[in-house]
Amino acid sequence: MRTVELVAKRTLEVVERPMVPEPGPGEVLVRLHAVGICGSDLHWFEDGGIGHTRATYPMVLGHEPVGEVVDVGRGVESHQVGERVAIEPSIVCGQCEFCLSGRPNNCVKCVFMGGTQAPGFFRDYAVVPARNAEHVPSDMDYLTATLIEPTAVLVHVFELIDFHVGDSVAVLGAGPIGLLAAAMARLRGASQVFLADRVAHRLRIGRQMDQTLTCINTRQENLTEVVLDATRGRGADIVLDAAGALETINAGLAIARSSGQFVLIGLPTEHVLTIDIHTAMAKELRIQTVKRSNLKGHEALDLVLAGKIPDVLITHRMPLEHTAEGFELLSNYRDGVGKVVIEF
Repeated sequence: MRTVELVAKRTLEVVERPMVPEPGPGEVLVRLHAVGICGSDLHWFEDGGIGHTRATYPMVLGHEPVGEVVDVGRGVESHQVGERVAIEPSIVCGQCEFCLSGRPNNCVKCVFMGGTQAPGFFRDYAVVPARNAEHVPSDMDYLTATLIEPTAVLVHVFELIDFHVGDSVAVLGAGPIGLLAAAMARLRGASQVFLADRVAHRLRIGRQMDQTLTCINTRQENLTEVVLDATRGRGADIVLDAAGALETINAGLAIARSSGQFVLIGLPTEHVLTIDIHTAMAKELRIQTVKRSNLKGHEALDLVLAGKIPDVLITHRMPLEHTAEGFELLSNYRDGVGKVVIEF
C-alpha cells in the first residue's frame, strides 16, 4: 500500500509498504479517503520535532483522517463494512485516573497515531480500535469530515475556559485552528471577535467566514492599540493564541484584560520561552494550555453536521502523491492557502 513517510526535515517520500494486517478483536480496518494537514504536522516537517520530542525517521504523519470501514475484527458489533468513519488519533486505556475523571487526553498509557508513538494516516489503510472510529453519515463528504478532528480540539478549548455570552475574544493566528477558534467564539456568543495575523490572505479567509470579525493585519496595524481602542482600554476577556510564537504569546498577555484568560493552543517552536510573566501576574491572568481534543469528536461532528463550522477554510485538495507539495504550500504561505486536505 502507498505510504507517505517523513524521512528527514522537509523531506516526504511516497513509498510502497506491505498491507496492514487483518483487524484483531475489537478493531476495524479502514481505507483512508482524506486526511487534513495540521499545524503540528508542519512542526514535524519543518522543525524535526515538537518541543522536547524529536522525530524518529521514517515516520508517518497525519491525524485528521476520515475513511471507510472495509473489515471488522472479532467481537465488533458497532461497525459494519462500508460505513464512513472519522478516526480519533489518541488510543487511550480508559482505566487510569485521568480517563476515569474525564481527562483522557492525559491518559498515562495514551498512544498517539501520527507522531513518534504510532504511524499516522497518510497511507491507504489503517487498523484502529473500533472505539476510535466515529460514525459519519453517508451523505457527508469526506472533505468536510476532515474538519471533525480539529473542531474537536476547539470544543475542548471551550470546555476548559470560563466563557460567558458577550465576552470579547482575541484570536492570534489565522491558520486553520485560529479560523476555527474565531468561528467557535462567535458561535458561543462572543460580542467582539478580533482575528490577528501577519498573512493577508488568511485574514481574507476569515472575512469570508464571518464579515463581523475585526481582522488585524499585524504587519500594518498595532495589535495592542487596535484591541485596547475597541475595548475602551479594557482589553479582551479571552485571548486564544493559535500561533504559539513568542511574539504572539507576549502580545496576548498584553491585550488581555485584568482577571482575563489567556489560552495557548498553538505549539511553540522554541524549547524555552521568555514569557512576560510579570504582565500576567500584574493582571492576575488565568493562563491555560491545551492538549489535543479530549475525545470530543462526537460533539464536533454535531457542529459540522449542523453547518456551524464553515468549510471555506479548506482551500486546497491534493492527491496522496502530492502530499509533499501540500506541506511546502503551507510552509511558504503560497497561493492563498488556508487548510490543505490530502485525498486518496
